[in-house]
Amino acid sequence: MVEEAVEKSLAGKPGNGKKYKGAAILLVIIIGVSWGALTMFIKSKTHIETDNAFIEARIVPVSSRVSGTVARVLVNDNQFVKQGDLLLEIDQRDYKVQIAKAAAGVGVAENESGGELLKAEGAGAALQSARARYDQALLDHARGEKLFEREVISKEQLDRLTTSKRVAVSQLKEAEESLKRARTEAGLANKGGNRARVLQRKAQLEEAELQLSYTKIFAVKDGYITRKSVEPGSNIQAGQPLMALVPLQDAWITANYKERQITYIKPGQKVDFTVDTFPGLTFSGKVDSIMAGTGAAFSLLPPENASGNYVKVVQRVPVKITINNASDPDHLLRVGMSVIPTVLTGRTGKDVLKELNPFK
Repeated sequence: MVEEAVEKSLAGKPGNGKKYKGAAILLVIIIGVSWGALTMFIKSKTHIETDNAFIEARIVPVSSRVSGTVARVLVNDNQFVKQGDLLLEIDQRDYKVQIAKAAAGVGVAENESGGELLKAEGAGAALQSARARYDQALLDHARGEKLFEREVISKEQLDRLTTSKRVAVSQLKEAEESLKRARTEAGLANKGGNRARVLQRKAQLEEAELQLSYTKIFAVKDGYITRKSVEPGSNIQAGQPLMALVPLQDAWITANYKERQITYIKPGQKVDFTVDTFPGLTFSGKVDSIMAGTGAAFSLLPPENASGNYVKVVQRVPVKITINNASDPDHLLRVGMSVIPTVLTGRTGKDVLKELNPFK
């Protein structure tokens, strides 16, 4: 339409038609390019994109809590396992022997406790006998003093009665101490009749049973097995890494956006992303959170901008993006894959142009 109008206005001027026709075409091209550039600029402000992003997931190390020889390994590399599945088993024979010893120790302690109770009962009877002799010695000594005053008995007889009293006192004290010792050995000295030795043996039995339960290692959650470094017959130590479990269903994206890009990024915003491994497929997710600082601030050697010559470098801020499992039902995404996430901030072209207005 523009070309026809120009041709009609210049129909009477020879040579000018081609000239203005070219100018009109150039004008249309400039307008189209400008419109495309403006559209791309607006989209860059409403759809925040970066190629510095990777898939991450928790890597759960699998190790043994006891040492021993591996009897069975029931998983292979890259195998999917469910929570509670048996991964490997350690030879249980040594630990069953420990349980037998601990159980025997409980029986011995209970038998010893029964014998010590009998000793305590015997010590109690001996104490009653010593107390009776003591009471009789007191009566005999008091009666002897009265008879001595009446000169019925001799001084020698009174001395014998005094000596018998002293012996009875010593025997009574000895019987009391024997009873205390017997009650302590039998566990009757404390309230409630706590038999410490029996309880100690039972605790050792429970510990042995617990050690036996550690010979079977189960998956703590759903995931894929990786880094398996154990085979049947291997002699392992407690705490030794045996394999790793990667729950890909809980994977996320760490996108390192430039600090100028995160102005309008907020948790909860929708994210579309593509993966280099699967061209043509688009996955979805949402912004989970933004890191409290830049990646450089938490590096092993953070920059010291106050020293030396300062050169400004655009920093990147890690943004955590959760993956919608419905868009990846088969868990195609793996840890470390490169992705290109695009955050849909929800802003419109009007919002972007309003910021460019110098008279706002």
